[in-house]
Amino acid sequence: MGLYISGNALGGMSGRLVTGAVTDLSSWRAAIAAIGVLALLAAVAFWHSLPPSSNFAPHALRWREIPASFLQHFRDPGLPWLFAEAFLVMGGFVTLYNYIGFRLLAPPFNLSQTAIGAIFIVYLVGSASSAWVGHLAGRFGRRKVLWLTIAVAIAGVGLTVSDGLVAILAGMTVVTAGFFGAHSVASSWVGRRALQHRAQAASLYLLLYYLGSSVLGTAGGWFWARQGWTGVAGFVTSLFVVALLVAIRLAGLPPLGPEANSPPLAQ
Repeated sequence: MGLYISGNALGGMSGRLVTGAVTDLSSWRAAIAAIGVLALLAAVAFWHSLPPSSNFAPHALRWREIPASFLQHFRDPGLPWLFAEAFLVMGGFVTLYNYIGFRLLAPPFNLSQTAIGAIFIVYLVGSASSAWVGHLAGRFGRRKVLWLTIAVAIAGVGLTVSDGLVAILAGMTVVTAGFFGAHSVASSWVGRRALQHRAQAASLYLLLYYLGSSVLGTAGGWFWARQGWTGVAGFVTSLFVVALLVAIRLAGLPPLGPEANSPPLAQ
């Protein structure tokens, strides 16, 4: 899962680099069109490279059973907290990147769209951190690692409040490393906790993940418009602090009995 999340980081970085450069050379419309073409090519490549399915037994879809299976996940003592974690950390992360561009376009920085797009090269750090943190979670247990990644992200937000460009970039790098590490741990934990209907559990995690991106990422604009970067940083910090409290709550979960084949701290 850590390697999968590292692929997410590479894709996010590439998309921002392309759109920044194409916007400066042409327009934002051309940049969006370029991303659309790349996404279509990626879909075709994915379709052709998928291996044949194995151990798959098709069964009829019974619509009446779906609500009950979804509700089953919310009765688990851990899964709802993991869904909340996805909402909070993704919302904070996207908010930070949504509005850092506006800050760096304005004085005293006056960076170009290409330069701002290049900032997303720090996603490479997220790509590495997700794989590395995934390894740490497998060694020491998710409950010991998740809260630490979020604490790292909080420290990074603090650095972005500086007026120095180097400190701001360092802060974005630290936040990126912490976020992708947290996402790697939380998303893999969902698969561990969901003993049945795992695809639905994963879909709920991603639903809350992208709801955080859209809802909280948009809400961050209110803070930017009224309080500038200080407001954005305060908003993101509050989200990450709540996420930290959720991680501490998750650390106190009792291990799942049926998972005797996995390390207790990893459950």
